[in-house]
Amino acid sequence: QVQLVESGGGLVQAGGSLRLSCAASGGTFSRYVMAWFRQAPGKEREFVAGINWTGGSRYYTDSVKGRFTISRDNPKMTVYLQMNNLKAEDTAVYACAARGTYYTRRASEYDYWGQGTQVTVSS
Repeated sequence: QVQLVESGGGLVQAGGSLRLSCAASGGTFSRYVMAWFRQAPGKEREFVAGINWTGGSRYYTDSVKGRFTISRDNPKMTVYLQMNNLKAEDTAVYACAARGTYYTRRASEYDYWGQGTQVTVSS
């Protein structure tokens, strides 16, 4: 069983930056594909970014390419989401997720979830 805890959310002005962290415990972190998802009020949850076991492969939704960077530190059992040049449309609850097999953008295929952290971007 894997537990995930996010941190780093907050209120930021448009054009600003935030770094989200997701700390894992209770499992073999280096064996999990990790991803970040977000859900804005009244909208469906959407994939933001994903990273494979080693960090050698990274994936992004088109709207965040060039602005967000996902990374992981396996010894620290933590995955990060560096968010730069934030826009009002990035406002959402961001949650990290883990699965023990191959990468996917489908939220339903992730086994473990954190509780989420709020990101609010003011315009």
